Amino acid sequence: MDHLDPDLLKTFLAFVDGGTLNRAAAAVGRSPSAVTAQMQRLEEIVGEPLLLPAGRGRVLTDAGQELAGHARRILEMHRAALMSLRGGRAGGTLTVAATQDVAEHGLPPLLRLFARTHARVRLHLRVGRTADLTAAFEAGGIDVMVAMRLKPAPDEVGLIREPMVWLTSADGPVRHDGAVPLALLDPPCGFRDAALAALERAGRRYRIAATSQSLSGLRAAVGAGIAVTLRTARWCGAGIAAAPPGADLPEAGEAVFAIRVRAGAGAAAGDLGLLLAEGLRPDAPAAPYPVHGMAAAGTTPL
Repeated sequence: MDHLDPDLLKTFLAFVDGGTLNRAAAAVGRSPSAVTAQMQRLEEIVGEPLLLPAGRGRVLTDAGQELAGHARRILEMHRAALMSLRGGRAGGTLTVAATQDVAEHGLPPLLRLFARTHARVRLHLRVGRTADLTAAFEAGGIDVMVAMRLKPAPDEVGLIREPMVWLTSADGPVRHDGAVPLALLDPPCGFRDAALAALERAGRRYRIAATSQSLSGLRAAVGAGIAVTLRTARWCGAGIAAAPPGADLPEAGEAVFAIRVRAGAGAAAGDLGLLLAEGLRPDAPAAPYPVHGMAAAGTTPL
């Protein structure tokens, strides 16, 4: 009897999340032809087409959309079982690092779940900017890291792709004299570079109205209505909203966050890395991987 092989489902979801066969191939470490063969095998098992040609790419059929939901639940249960079985034997300390965006929005419930299944693992948490965290990770001082992707790395266990969004005060759009007022982090900063590049490509005038070394300072400037900034939708709320279409701000592409696990960090680090890779996706369920009948509830501050 045919069964839904988890390896096939992982590749299928890599296509669903990445949007192209090439991205899926990069995510699972296979060639595009091997990914195509896996998709054909999955279609044979299901008995229906899962992908249809659309221009130069492919899109999901109705059966593909339905399978995506089943595939996530199947893989979630696989991971939950492994984490529960292996977590009871794990111990030691893990140093976990993330940018502030992720630390505030998405990370807390996942750490709570990890602590339930790995009760003897002590977590040392570090929140900072991508450049600082990456330097510390590459020096061996961090075991698991979530930060903006600076370049491909062999220790990546997942990528999170999110559209970059122009943000303004929730009280209303920023008034300006034709030059877009910007609030930016001090360099180096990937969002700063993306904001300036997008405005320059569009031929839009801008001025730097506020700068800060921290995200709290940036949030204060945007919330006060002094300027707009570029981040992801994780920043919306608490006085900040996406800029309305009438603001006429250019598309800025997507932000790519990498989940990296230090080589030799151990099985518990690998478990946490995979949990973060799945649970931090923008479309991830609010309480992934219920364990022992308990589901992760709302976020708690770190």
